[in-house]
Amino acid sequence: MKILIIEDDADVLRFIKKGLSESGYTIDAASTGDEGLFLATTQYFDLMILDVMLPELSGFDIIKRIRKNHIKTPVIFLTARDDQDDILQGFNLGADDYLVKPFSFAELLARIKAILRRGHEKPIDKLCIGDLSLDLIKHTVYRGHTKIEISAKEFLLLEYLLRNSGQVLTRTMILEQVWGYSFDTSSNIIDVHINRLRGKIDKHFNNKLIHTIKGVGYVLKAEE
Repeated sequence: MKILIIEDDADVLRFIKKGLSESGYTIDAASTGDEGLFLATTQYFDLMILDVMLPELSGFDIIKRIRKNHIKTPVIFLTARDDQDDILQGFNLGADDYLVKPFSFAELLARIKAILRRGHEKPIDKLCIGDLSLDLIKHTVYRGHTKIEISAKEFLLLEYLLRNSGQVLTRTMILEQVWGYSFDTSSNIIDVHINRLRGKIDKHFNNKLIHTIKGVGYVLKAEE
């Protein structure tokens, strides 16, 4: 099991790292928010331990970004502030647990084991609707037995549409979730990418999957 610790207090970091290493876990560590975010988004971890108050990016900033990138790794927050609002904010952002400093290593280890036990569900590796399938592991797209070649951005766009199939998605929602930030609302970047995607997954097939909701956005659904 591989755990990422993002903690700027050298003593706390050393304390946790030593205990977890002796308990058989593989540990990566970072002392700044930027460094931690880089590790969190470029490597696989079974669990992350994040300090709330970090240089550069806070723990809250980090969890916002990894959840936006569909990284579902369990997160335990550490904080020196026993503040109910902070704790609620952490859970609302997708944290799995919260520990207030100082804490015993035995308590931290027990919480880690509990989270990892309940996290042994088989991850989703394929998204499908009708005869369209997107493989998240192999990064391939098929309609029936026909392989569809799409760009990296088109793959992310299609993944977002598939994860929300049947739901009308506004252009703003797509911009925020696929591009990670908002463009000028007058930009036609969404329409351009949707049209390219349509040309690849719908054009040569009778059953159209991407539908325009005029004045609102788009929905991915199989026609009845």
